[in-house]
Amino acid sequence: MAPLQTQLLTQEQVAAEYGLSPSWLERKRCSGDGPRFVKLGEGRFASVRYRRCDLEAYIEGCVRQSTSDPGPQS
Repeated sequence: MAPLQTQLLTQEQVAAEYGLSPSWLERKRCSGDGPRFVKLGEGRFASVRYRRCDLEAYIEGCVRQSTSDPGPQS
């Protein structure tokens, strides 16, 4: 079996590294419009982790040319 190549970051690590608040990450998980995340386990006590590749993809999707640029349309 190949070793896991994906680095998983905790909510606290993501918040510190990207300058976000943990509560912002929690709100975005609930609303479904934040970065993708990994849920390890079942139920409300499952661990939440973020893959760096998903964070980078989310950031790339937030790039705009101007304040009037709505960004990608879904």
